[in-house]
Amino acid sequence: MFSRNAAAPEDPRSIYERALGADLLSLPSVLRTYFGPVPAGSVGRGRGVYDEAGYRGPHWLRPLMSLFARRGVMFPEAGTDVPFAITNTPQRDGTLRGERDFFFAGARRRMVDTMTSPRSGEIIDRLGRRSGLEVRLRAEAGSTGMRLRSVALAVRCGALRLPLPTVAGVTIVETADPADAAVQWVDVRVRACLVGEIFRYRGSFTYRIEPRHGNPVQRVVPPA
Repeated sequence: MFSRNAAAPEDPRSIYERALGADLLSLPSVLRTYFGPVPAGSVGRGRGVYDEAGYRGPHWLRPLMSLFARRGVMFPEAGTDVPFAITNTPQRDGTLRGERDFFFAGARRRMVDTMTSPRSGEIIDRLGRRSGLEVRLRAEAGSTGMRLRSVALAVRCGALRLPLPTVAGVTIVETADPADAAVQWVDVRVRACLVGEIFRYRGSFTYRIEPRHGNPVQRVVPPA
């Protein structure tokens, strides 16, 4: 089972800082903003376009994807040039809640997750509106960007955690745009055993820290 220990609510560091420590400073400045702390009373907001986004697997898995969609995990739609928005909100318990909206023609899909870092080098991502699926991620940061790779899965029902066999894997790669220092790129892939890649989204966006209501907060990014 995964550890229940979460970072203390008073810890001012982001979950990524707790996992990576000083390695976070090796990231490009645009990514240090994204993976850095969000002050209390503020949120991180991003806007951009995914070159491609959505389901890529066989037709017989679509009913499962429809179930996931109702829970805010994944969805059966797919498209190109998909506008999207992300909002990251720090919680009082030290976790970070993320909401990702995908704007397809005639439909909007939302993915929800809550992240924490119980130990160095690891991040626990609880997916869905009820946090029913847990993904344990190994985090690595460098001068070219951030890479997160899943190493374990579990399902949650209340206080119960049930580890799952490694039937699927997730990789997340975040990089800076070499042509525009204010833009970052994300590429997320989900693969299933015996099936291959079943879900992906990749594209570019801009991101800033701002109060929940009002003008953007100006936050100084520490030098590399």
